[in-house]
Amino acid sequence: MVLHPVVLAVTDRIVKRSRPSRAAYLAHLDAARVQGVQRTALSCTNLAHGFAAFPVDDKLKLREQKKPSVAIVSSYNDMLSAHQPFESFPKIIKEAVRQVDAVAQFAGGVPAMCDGVTQGQPGMELSLFSRDAIAMGTAIALSHNMFDAALYLGVCDKIVPGLLIGALHFGHLPAVFVPAGPMTSGMSNKEKARIRQLYAQGKATREELLECESASYHGAGTCTFYGTANSNQMLMEIMGLHLPGAAFITPGTPLRDALTAAAAQRAVAISQQNGNYTPVGHIVDEKCIVNAVVGLLATGGSTNHTLHLVAIAKAAGIVIDWDDFDELSAIIPMLTRIYPNGDADVNHFNAAGGPGFVIRELLDAGLLHDDVTTILGRGLRKHCMEPFLDADKVVWKPVPEVTADDSVLRPASAPFAKDGGMILVSGNLGRAVMKVSAVKQEHRIVEAPALTFDSQEDFMHAYQAGRLDRDFVAVLRFQGPRANGMPELHALTPALSNLQDAGRRVALVTDGRMSGASGKVPAAIHVSPEILAGGPLGLVRDGDIIRLDASAGTLNALVPLEVWQARSQATADLSSSHIGMGRELFSMFRNNISEAEKGATTFPLPSPIPTIVPLHESSDVNDIVPGSDEDFLIKTSK
Repeated sequence: MVLHPVVLAVTDRIVKRSRPSRAAYLAHLDAARVQGVQRTALSCTNLAHGFAAFPVDDKLKLREQKKPSVAIVSSYNDMLSAHQPFESFPKIIKEAVRQVDAVAQFAGGVPAMCDGVTQGQPGMELSLFSRDAIAMGTAIALSHNMFDAALYLGVCDKIVPGLLIGALHFGHLPAVFVPAGPMTSGMSNKEKARIRQLYAQGKATREELLECESASYHGAGTCTFYGTANSNQMLMEIMGLHLPGAAFITPGTPLRDALTAAAAQRAVAISQQNGNYTPVGHIVDEKCIVNAVVGLLATGGSTNHTLHLVAIAKAAGIVIDWDDFDELSAIIPMLTRIYPNGDADVNHFNAAGGPGFVIRELLDAGLLHDDVTTILGRGLRKHCMEPFLDADKVVWKPVPEVTADDSVLRPASAPFAKDGGMILVSGNLGRAVMKVSAVKQEHRIVEAPALTFDSQEDFMHAYQAGRLDRDFVAVLRFQGPRANGMPELHALTPALSNLQDAGRRVALVTDGRMSGASGKVPAAIHVSPEILAGGPLGLVRDGDIIRLDASAGTLNALVPLEVWQARSQATADLSSSHIGMGRELFSMFRNNISEAEKGATTFPLPSPIPTIVPLHESSDVNDIVPGSDEDFLIKTSK
């Protein structure tokens, strides 16, 4: 199929925009690569420390300095259901790697926190920052330079983006991402949402709510709705960093274990010692990033990835922005209906055809780049497959030609919607992301007076006191990364949903996040720049008429220009968000983080590698004695 002209145009623009930083990134990769195994760069003392505790046979392979060593970087902990299955993975991986004459070493663990546990709690204000902390933890795990490839064990919201950002900073190493899979289906999402709304109205008890939540989140594995965690897994599939169809196989099953073993052996196969050298920094290129955005849009994925994909791309020297998302969204068909954009969960989606079906449909429609490199080699079409067990080995078969359930998954020729349902809105309040895939047409334009709040708690107090039974736009301020770490604001969803169901015209405008669980209420989120970066959201006052128009892509305060320009920024006491629950340890993130549209990250774009050249090659300095210590200077390579 011929590639769609918008996909081609957006890709070309990204390539041109990224040329200097991408070139610098690839130069870093070349400089980091060692011919032969990476550990040959270590001294004998270094190396002895690196394998001192290993079994004799593995130690011999590491001493010989011929066989590849595979790093395991894991987000395992047993409090969180999504990560608990990783407890058993290292044993499976080490044995699988031994079978192909290599060694696997557990290089390090990274933190994994759950927004579901911290939602509405002080710990939630560490959530976004944890992504960069995970990337740093990944770098520490790999800093020993013992490894020739790496396996990254992660699933949830900030964990996979953090692992991938860390992996890209070691982009000369091949990388395979290893998921744990979703838990089996529990209470239906529709029933869960109903009980949550009843509780918000005071018509259900806390015991009834807890019973509902426990029936929904009931076992090992990822939560089954299509939030950021499962969007991560879809993106790893479409970026070619998973074995095909690995994302949504439930944990504790023979197929899950077989896929883990196969992933380990694939990491060995793509190390440079085995002739198929495939570094992750070459896989994640401009076309791969565009494919990820397309996959996100076609499946109604999490708005968190308007931050995470920007930060991931940046780590690889690639510059993308919300205009790219917006232009692609206009031409990418919506192929899925998964909660919160429908009633089905990811297990239903996988049974209907899963990621491989989506990839094939998008390729056939000319909406994805096929000419990319993946962990399987050249060509994304290799990932239009689903896994099965043959004895104890994994085999792959082509995904079905026809969806097994067209209420959950459809072909590109008959989509649920003609666009991706994620748009950019902009105006005198800044630039914001809006997910409209679950917002009905009659709710896509809201014009109403502003009510300003400086916290979720302030909003909920007003709601519970009955002061919000009216048309209004909730302007939730000081929720950006510099202010309080940009927490997700799902506590507002049931209340706003109730008001909308009661016939009120309501919307949310905030510099905070709502993520993949945002649903039927119109919400302009991630408003950028945030107030503490000089953003105009701080000029809004109660009673200002706010117009949020998803159809026109606009977000404006309808205030006379002379009045608007005469105002000063609102202020708030944010000290309570800067201490307690460890938040004081993260002040360096708050003080150095970029705005949301630039990824809300503390990491810069790659810059050229400094090289040492004789000073006399520079025409700027003439008074240095040749041969002296000052005869050399650091000069940026071009």
